[in-house]
Amino acid sequence: MTPAETLQHHQQLCDELYQLAVEENRFLKQNQRVPDAPLLERKRQLLERMEQSLSALRTLNISLAEDRSRNQDAASGLDRSAVEKARAKVMQILHIDRENEQLLFRYSLSTGAKPPGAQPPPSQIQRLYGRGP
Repeated sequence: MTPAETLQHHQQLCDELYQLAVEENRFLKQNQRVPDAPLLERKRQLLERMEQSLSALRTLNISLAEDRSRNQDAASGLDRSAVEKARAKVMQILHIDRENEQLLFRYSLSTGAKPPGAQPPPSQIQRLYGRGP
């Protein structure tokens, strides 16, 4: 895969991940609960693909650095604006994911009925109100 193709593939993956993060955010705000398993599974699969893409980008970066050290043209097919666009998309993903994390935390704490407080014995209540022993 050429450097430009690798970067384009990474950008497409970032777009997919961004759309999923927006979908998860919408779900959390509307339903106020943890997302269903299919959404979480899609997220897990996309994150695995993102790891592979990042590994390919690291390899590409190493080979470009070697080219630079040999005084070759390191910008072979690599558009700097495309790199910046990918970085900006990753920052957007991180921002939405952070908000999703906060919503998940809030909604996971509020699920289920709250346990009732400990019931004091009747004699203690009578003493409090001055009607008992």
